[in-house]
Amino acid sequence: MFSNLSHITFANKWVLFFIPAVFVVAGLWWYFLSKKAFPTLKLSATNAFAVNGTPFKATLKKFLPVLRVFALTSLLVAIARPQTSFDEEKVTTDGIDIVLAVDVSTSMLAKDFSPNRLEAAKKEATNFIDGRPHDRIGLVVFAGESFTQCPVTIDHAIVKNQLKQIKNGLMEDGTAIGMGLATSVQRLKEFPSKSKVIILMTDGVNNKGLIDPATASDIALQFKTRVYTIGIGTNGKAMTPVAMSPGGELIFDYADVQIDEPLLKEIAKKTGGQYFRATDNKKLKEIYAQIDKLEKTKIEVSAFEHKTEKFFPFALLAIALLLLEVLMRYLIVKSIP
Repeated sequence: MFSNLSHITFANKWVLFFIPAVFVVAGLWWYFLSKKAFPTLKLSATNAFAVNGTPFKATLKKFLPVLRVFALTSLLVAIARPQTSFDEEKVTTDGIDIVLAVDVSTSMLAKDFSPNRLEAAKKEATNFIDGRPHDRIGLVVFAGESFTQCPVTIDHAIVKNQLKQIKNGLMEDGTAIGMGLATSVQRLKEFPSKSKVIILMTDGVNNKGLIDPATASDIALQFKTRVYTIGIGTNGKAMTPVAMSPGGELIFDYADVQIDEPLLKEIAKKTGGQYFRATDNKKLKEIYAQIDKLEKTKIEVSAFEHKTEKFFPFALLAIALLLLEVLMRYLIVKSIP
């Protein structure tokens, strides 16, 4: 009945402060009233009163108040409401499966972001991954074509390492938005999770690839995959690679930023996601934070602490001690003055 008391907590801890007072009052009562309750008589000799010790019933009656003290103590403990709090159940909902689809075309080296669009995108994606410990995350890159840089995995160290290695020139140049989206859906469809998300970032207009974006978004819808699209690039003109020197170095010049926002909005709307426009590093950071917040409730880990009330045994003990005192006082030691 009193097992596991080492894990007891009290809902009304303040009641426990009355317990020492009970013993103080009981001690004072015993000290000042014991002589009145049990008078003494001084004699020169006690041979005439010699008996075989103090009668048992008299001794028993003398200690009956002790039962009341412990009964009151048990009652105070019951009122303090002891509870077991070691019974804890943690419930973790299924994490979201996420694919980050990153445009790695040459235009992603534009310098309207610091140090450029691609490096800014990699930095904020890394921060996003760090904030999603319960999600499986994969990485797809696309330019004139697309491929899986990292399969969907819970091992975020691998994802971040692969993200760090992303660079321009990995494939034919261009912007195959449809291919990037289709490859991302392909990576997610093999997982049975209820929540699947693609975060697709690009700075251009679809101009390459065997799958057009409309078809790819239909596929995403078919597999119940939300797509958040991000158009990355400042408004107006940006210092962008426009040619390559004979020595193989990129030549930068101001060029118009062309992002197919209607297409990105349509993809997001069709699949239940949202479209965002990142015009600088700060805005990009805010966008990732907003997406993180939008999806946060899907992966929340809740800890339910099941507190079990344990006041009943103490209340029962208090009643039992009081009944014992009454029975002994009126049935056993009633004849003792």
